[in-house]
Amino acid sequence: MEFWLSFLPIVIYLLLIALLTIGIILGIKTIITMNKLEKVVDNVNEKVESLNSIFSIIDFTTDKIASFTDKVVEVTGNLFSKILFRKKGKDKVDE
Repeated sequence: MEFWLSFLPIVIYLLLIALLTIGIILGIKTIITMNKLEKVVDNVNEKVESLNSIFSIIDFTTDKIASFTDKVVEVTGNLFSKILFRKKGKDKVDE
């Protein structure tokens, strides 16, 4: 029994030292990985910012095209409705 009382604390201390060492190594590797990830994110952010002007031009162009097509649809719709209402009005007058 006396052997276990002196041997077990030594084993536990060695295991705790190993666990602490593994934790420190994993922490350092995590920090290195986070630094690499930060560089990649910064690089992607720079590339996206360089494309923002292109996206704004495309957005402006699509807005203008959409407003133009809306006006065309509105004008054609008004023309068709005027033509249809004129015929109905003439039919009522003829009767």
